[in-house]
Amino acid sequence: MALTMNTGKGSAMRKLGFVMFVALTLTGCQDDKPTEPASPVAPPEDSVASNPQKNAYFGDTHVHTMLSMDAYIFGTRRTPDDAYLFGKGGVIEHASGFVMKMKKPLDFVAVTDHGMYLGIMRELEREGSPYASHEMAPLVKQATDYQGSLKAMGWLHRYVTNRTVTADPTPDELDDRNIAASAWQEIIESAERHNDPGNFTTFIGYEFTTTGPTMENLHRNVIFRGSNVPEQLHVSLDSLNPEDLWRWMDGLRERGIESLAIPHNSNGSDGLMFQKTTFAGDPMDADYAELRMRNEPLVENTQIKGTSDTHPMLSPNDEWADFEIMPYEINTPDLSRPPGSYVREAYLNGMVMQETAGFNPYKFGVIGASDTHNGAGSFEEDNYWGKLSRRDIEPYRRGSVPLPDSPPEKPKYATGAPNYWGASGLAGVWAESNTRDAIYDAFRRKETFSTSGPHIKVRFFGSTSFDPAIVKSSNAVSEAYANGVTMGSDLDRSSTAPSFFVWAMRDPDAAPLQRLQIIKGWIEDGEPREMVYDVACSDGGTADPKTHRCPDNGATVDIQTCEIHQNVGDPEMKALWQDPEFNQDQHAFYYARVLENPKCRWSTWDAIRAGVVPREDLHTTLQDRAWSSPIWYNP
Repeated sequence: MALTMNTGKGSAMRKLGFVMFVALTLTGCQDDKPTEPASPVAPPEDSVASNPQKNAYFGDTHVHTMLSMDAYIFGTRRTPDDAYLFGKGGVIEHASGFVMKMKKPLDFVAVTDHGMYLGIMRELEREGSPYASHEMAPLVKQATDYQGSLKAMGWLHRYVTNRTVTADPTPDELDDRNIAASAWQEIIESAERHNDPGNFTTFIGYEFTTTGPTMENLHRNVIFRGSNVPEQLHVSLDSLNPEDLWRWMDGLRERGIESLAIPHNSNGSDGLMFQKTTFAGDPMDADYAELRMRNEPLVENTQIKGTSDTHPMLSPNDEWADFEIMPYEINTPDLSRPPGSYVREAYLNGMVMQETAGFNPYKFGVIGASDTHNGAGSFEEDNYWGKLSRRDIEPYRRGSVPLPDSPPEKPKYATGAPNYWGASGLAGVWAESNTRDAIYDAFRRKETFSTSGPHIKVRFFGSTSFDPAIVKSSNAVSEAYANGVTMGSDLDRSSTAPSFFVWAMRDPDAAPLQRLQIIKGWIEDGEPREMVYDVACSDGGTADPKTHRCPDNGATVDIQTCEIHQNVGDPEMKALWQDPEFNQDQHAFYYARVLENPKCRWSTWDAIRAGVVPREDLHTTLQDRAWSSPIWYNP
């Protein structure tokens, strides 16, 4: 597929319209219900106790509610208040009527509805609205089932496709910025009501929903630091170019409004999220890299639409690279090309640029998020309700059980992207307190980690002067902060090989830990290289010095019942590892990855509950995991 950009605005909007249509057709209807009152008057942040050694906090920075056009058309009626109630551990209702609840609450949440057409679908259905006689209004009212939703989305697709966009755009009757501003105010007010420093943190944010030249995913979530936010949003109807978003954010920063953007689903970008040119196809330069890194310090590397850490094609020597790989471009039936779409390769390419041109646009920290369109993320394999309301709530629609009336001797299954969606992911931060300022500061310094769903904690430090006794020290964390750098940081040139202290702790409600790894990437003779090292093994095992792999710990899963072998695996794992192949003249990065014992995937749980045999062409088990942000070595 050509990477040249057609800069005609009409072409861009036709593409945008198609993306909207497909996205929404791949996305249940209920009445608004009262929500639990938010917390009363919250204490000031500076009164919250602070831990200088930092605590782990888990959250979701990618939640859609009824204010998003696609969520509304496909039946979601959950509000921002509902999303925050769910995040605090409460029960809310899915579009199809059942209740959604997690095993444990989150520490922070950001509602990030689509900025494009924000709130307009609800307005089309509102009695007495000036839009009540609009051509689309009856279609939205009739979108009470899956087929009705498809019909409404078909009309919206045609509407956007035919929208005339020139240097002096034809007015878009549905692009009502007053309605969008009113919906934005609802989001702001809800976040302010539910923000409870020390107990539960809310961030104000939205999704910038843009694409590449032929529908490739280039979406970002914009997260604001605090209560100081703009009255109007920069959306993809203004410009599809992410660089224009960053410049808008720079302009806000000059007015004292601080924010950051987080790209998501690079796995479905067909190579464009981490391409080696600008959006317009021009060469990158230092100004571009500074603009991007100033505004995008983080990236989602796991969420419901697949994991973007790496791909088997890009990392053939990494046995665990084939994890929740979603092979399609986002919102299209086309396969996505791995090169340029995965984070580990972006790290490598960024170091090549650093070495050859003196700049690096890809020094991201990592987080996970859900991208739920139900107001509630689905993070547990045995408690999975999918992503898009009516689109994927029935197991047969997501392909885990045979289609209705399918012959038992040769069952047929729904195919497509929902087969590969997963119960993921979560953002993890190490912060002094559960407050906006402390968590946002952790985002900025990239002291962040991601998980594929469980509340796994992972710490990662690097130094050239760690005492080997740190692993058994009762003051290990304070020693690590005093004598090293943490994830998201840099190590300067040294003749001494760096050592890395890594410490992972299991989620007590999930599977035990199987192995702890450090992934190294480096540049050798101008070429990128990578290696995976097992640095700690469960059950007293020792990694083979030649293969750098732990022995099999014997963990098993009963596919008939999904019962796991609980007598193996560790509750926590620690290691101090020194790079055996260190070269002081080579750029390198290092990050930690920790894997649980295997467990049943959600699709296997669906099959068992339906009394059918799990599909042979889907993974029956998986190993949930966590990733740290990297530490970079700069020669």
